[in-house]
Amino acid sequence: MQSSNIYSDFQHTLASEAKISGVGIHTGQMVEMTLKPADPNTGIVFKRVDLPNSPTVKADVDNVVDTTRSTIIEANGARVGTIEHLMAALAGNMVDNVLIEINGNEVPILDGSSQPFVQVIRQAGVQQQEAPKIYYNLQHNISFSDDRKKVEMVALPYNEFRINTLIDFNSPVLGTQHASLKNLSEFDEQIAPCRTFCFFHELEYLLENNLIKGGDINNAIVVVDKPVSEEDVKRIAKVFKKENVKVSEGGLLNNLDLRFPNEPARHKLLDVIGDLALVGYPFKAHIIANRPGHSSNIEFARKIKEHIKKYKHRQQFPQYDPSKPPLYDIHAIEKKLPHRYPFLLIDKVIELTEKYVVAVKNVTYNEPYFQGHFPGNCVMPGVLQVEALAQTGGILTIPDDPDNDYDTYFLKIDSCKFKQKVVPGDTLLLKMELMNPVRRGICEMKGTIFVGDKIAAEAEMVAQIVKKPKVRV
Repeated sequence: MQSSNIYSDFQHTLASEAKISGVGIHTGQMVEMTLKPADPNTGIVFKRVDLPNSPTVKADVDNVVDTTRSTIIEANGARVGTIEHLMAALAGNMVDNVLIEINGNEVPILDGSSQPFVQVIRQAGVQQQEAPKIYYNLQHNISFSDDRKKVEMVALPYNEFRINTLIDFNSPVLGTQHASLKNLSEFDEQIAPCRTFCFFHELEYLLENNLIKGGDINNAIVVVDKPVSEEDVKRIAKVFKKENVKVSEGGLLNNLDLRFPNEPARHKLLDVIGDLALVGYPFKAHIIANRPGHSSNIEFARKIKEHIKKYKHRQQFPQYDPSKPPLYDIHAIEKKLPHRYPFLLIDKVIELTEKYVVAVKNVTYNEPYFQGHFPGNCVMPGVLQVEALAQTGGILTIPDDPDNDYDTYFLKIDSCKFKQKVVPGDTLLLKMELMNPVRRGICEMKGTIFVGDKIAAEAEMVAQIVKKPKVRV
């Protein structure tokens, strides 16, 4: 079973290539796929190697063109269907970047679940990449409903990825079923083995509409909740080229044993995971889905993606709670930095990791530079904003030394932008992030100044940490 600490700060791909083949449930065609490792920020990309020039289509909700019984994507002349079970397996194992070479237009159905894909992923191995993985959080509830289909879905802000599903087909066999996933670490064991299902009375309709050509009573649960004649069963058995087809006492075709009592509800949950993986951004939320289906899942995914894109720029904003004690107060800062009044430009440090630091600067009318910049229209000079960022970076990069034996000097400032005025009364949150590891005292950092819900300034800086020369007496 996977570790409960599944939410990594880094992206992942496969450690090696993996091959899998099978029949497409709707096309009936034999398909071969090769899953290959891909570079960071690639995402999940399908490559139709059977078409001229091998066009690609990214697994993204923007590329969904059909949701008739499965999720189908298309772009650049490449079309791939029934991707949801594979997408769920990749999402459930936190795989972010994969190139999938496929020689047909449909992912094989296999046993109708995600389990075969999970087994292939595990055999290939999952490898961490040196690229950050940013999880997006919801700013408020996101809901979707379809009164005609009696569908209700909602995504609630939450610190992990959790799903609850309910299905109710008004069926005496299925009844009302619930399923839940508390954490993605449960996916492989609790959700991946659950197979797709359909009703017996749907089979002839599906066959008449050129669907389920690769269907098999052994790769889908067939629910018989209405009276059927022996002739009906024999006709379906002939289509599937199977003998000894019968209806069990439990109302399932061919006496198929369920892997879980609520396997259909768990499979609907599986589909939700696969379809929401098309949002294109890793996100955390508590999903509650009542009577979900591919069409509703995709519309819901579009709403979530739209929300994330709208608030994406705020995701990296530091959170400041003045009631919490700082990591460094002004006295601790003085022990770390060589700066003093009137040139010590940060008041406290609230976050500090190996890769970034966040400091606070309270801008007041008493700043000495406001006497001349500009009287009657006080504006904090941009160069001092950059200096405040540099001092913030010093907290992260200057070695701890009780003698304050180090100085820092600018070497370069790039891509510096001032996006709004900083005036008395503003509280600046200054974030400095390492762009590369510190080598030989050279620090490359990206700095951003936040005021409220806006970015006031940003810049890329290079500085050098230099040990002070010894003074001879």
